[in-house]
Amino acid sequence: MKKAQTRISIVMDEIQNKITSRVYLPSTKLPSVRAQARMLSVSVSTVVEAYERLMAEGIIISRPGSGFYVSGPISPLALTQMGPKLDREVDPLWVSRQALDTNTATLKPGCGWLPATWLYETGMRKALRSMSRNESLELVEYATSLGHPELRQLLSRRLNSHRIDVDPNQIMLTESGTQAIDLICRFFLAPGDTVIVDDPCYFNFHALLKAHRVNIVSVPYTVNGPDLEIFKTVLDEYTPRLYITNSAIHNPTGATLSPVTAHRLLKLIDHTNLIIVEDDIFADFELTAAPRLASFDGLNRVIQIGSFSKTISASVRCGYIAARTDWVEDLVDLKIATSFGGGRFAAELILHVLKDSGYRKHMEVVRTRLANEMVKTAAKLEALGIKPWITPQAGMFLWCKLPQGLDAGHIAQACLKHGVVLAPGNAFSQSLTAKDFLRFNVAQSTDDHIFEVLAEVIAQHIN
Repeated sequence: MKKAQTRISIVMDEIQNKITSRVYLPSTKLPSVRAQARMLSVSVSTVVEAYERLMAEGIIISRPGSGFYVSGPISPLALTQMGPKLDREVDPLWVSRQALDTNTATLKPGCGWLPATWLYETGMRKALRSMSRNESLELVEYATSLGHPELRQLLSRRLNSHRIDVDPNQIMLTESGTQAIDLICRFFLAPGDTVIVDDPCYFNFHALLKAHRVNIVSVPYTVNGPDLEIFKTVLDEYTPRLYITNSAIHNPTGATLSPVTAHRLLKLIDHTNLIIVEDDIFADFELTAAPRLASFDGLNRVIQIGSFSKTISASVRCGYIAARTDWVEDLVDLKIATSFGGGRFAAELILHVLKDSGYRKHMEVVRTRLANEMVKTAAKLEALGIKPWITPQAGMFLWCKLPQGLDAGHIAQACLKHGVVLAPGNAFSQSLTAKDFLRFNVAQSTDDHIFEVLAEVIAQHIN
């Protein structure tokens, strides 16, 4: 099988190279299947498959009774449009655009995910082999309205381990954690409603909420959770509808919600209409389980969401919402209305990986590696005068203050020109009060060139 695939790729590459080099111009007729097979010393079936794939990509077309032709016209290659826009204003989407659009040679200490080599690729390949022998339904059919029953049962048991008593029928699978928040916003919010976020918080919360045209109010986040005095003031003044937060490992600060703060927060909202959305995407990075608002609340006023893009694969999009039964029922209708049925494939793949005993062992290794890199990265940053706000108990993030009040946005723009993507503080701050902060992903900070560039750029800006 592997040998046949290689030959198909050879045929495809040969044709694409000739198109790129303008040997084959638009509308040029390609050699027949048999002629191409003779020229490249491959079988006719190999050429047929190569041609089929090139047609699927829109590179060539078939004219019945005539043959195969190069599609056209060909768009000119615009190299200046392929890289990130270096002069783009630093906003909540800036880090994502730079981290997603830059090439693999770019260093990304500002991104929010693990390096590919840290993810559970072995388990993914094992799961894919197993799935290839499954019934075809898992490969081609829509999922049920709530999502894969066995995965929801497994998620129910995982949540129970955090003392969140939830029935599988209170769990709805989504395509991602972001879709989970989007559906919740669609369900509860109307334009002009107020939503509370932490300051700082995950920058995509800002972007998503802006898309829903709501009023965003931020509350400073402390080492133990949100500042409750300010939180109470916001409750009284704005009558907010939602509060979106992380409990286990806060993004970007790495702080952990304390039990005292959790209890006081839930008491504060007792006589309000506020609903809390608790994003638990970093649960598997914890060394010791932190308090969950959903546990103290019993999923009465708290909705918990999560996904697996940070620990298993960002290419396999699967998340979940755990909430009250009546809310889940309405959220299912909303999910069907906006995206119809989810796919079975991603959920089945995630189920295989989570059930594999190797995943638990893999995450033990990841947690140990993160702890080691946390110490190393903090030391390298402190040598440059960059001070971590706290030393997190677990996770991948260090929230750090720059020396001498330097502007993190300017530092990030300068470092990007040297192939280093940073995460400036104000991208996370609704109040824009984190101008001199940067978030570092310690798993993505292992290359010494990052710190060489930082040292040079900081020196230039201080002088």
